[in-house]
Amino acid sequence: MTDRLLAGVRFLEDGLLVILLSSMILLAAYQVVARNFFDTGILWGDSMVRVLVLWVTFIGATIASRNDEHIRIDLLGRFMGDRSSIWMDRFRSLFTAVIAGIFAWYSLEFVLLDYEDGITAFASVPAWICEAVMPVGAALISFRYLLRALTLR
Repeated sequence: MTDRLLAGVRFLEDGLLVILLSSMILLAAYQVVARNFFDTGILWGDSMVRVLVLWVTFIGATIASRNDEHIRIDLLGRFMGDRSSIWMDRFRSLFTAVIAGIFAWYSLEFVLLDYEDGITAFASVPAWICEAVMPVGAALISFRYLLRALTLR
């Protein structure tokens, strides 16, 4: 059951990343062509591209957290033995989980404030929908690193 759930989450992440990245590239290319050759373009196109960059960034970060592939500075790990290295890796994973959890909490508060205020991002799209990827992505990263910290051997 757990393997099927994880496979489903992976499939969803990969699919969303492909769709969003393709949409971002196509919309940005259309904007450039439309402006340069036809003196037109989509009024909200640039704002949409910025939102897509945010979503691609967070979904890419969750994908990187799957196999602990985030960028890191690991100076001490090079000089430690295998046993000490596992404890350092556990500490690093726990620290990452805490920081991502704090970010998830405060970004959720940010999104809820925009929801309550009824702020619009572009083309009548509520800002909270555009920002919702932040708490969800950070919570998923936090959860993955917490599991990693607890299961390292």
